[in-house]
Amino acid sequence: VQLVESGGGLVQPGGSLRLSCVASGFTFSRYDMSWYRQAPGKERELVATITSSGGSTNYADSVKGRFTISRDNAKNTVYLQMNSLKPEDTAVYSCNAEHTIATILGYYWGQGTQVTVSS
Repeated sequence: VQLVESGGGLVQPGGSLRLSCVASGFTFSRYDMSWYRQAPGKERELVATITSSGGSTNYADSVKGRFTISRDNAKNTVYLQMNSLKPEDTAVYSCNAEHTIATILGYYWGQGTQVTVSS
């Protein structure tokens, strides 16, 4: 099982980034997918979630209207489009896969990608 994130980097405030997470080793379409982030000295925070079919999404209040989660089940990939980035968005972003029926059936993490928002 692998979740491999990419797309992080350094961006100026107000800029945009698109994160990708490619999954392998499990049936992607049976998993709800989420993006989490963790800033230095802070607890991990749930950023956004998308259901297995892509029919429903949910966002943290801090990113609503700025971030968009999406998925392509044919490509086993989940995305996070991040617009109007702020310095407080700086964190390591990780994707998470959770089986849509029960966590015990599958729960996986990627290694994370660094996003730094700074001028």
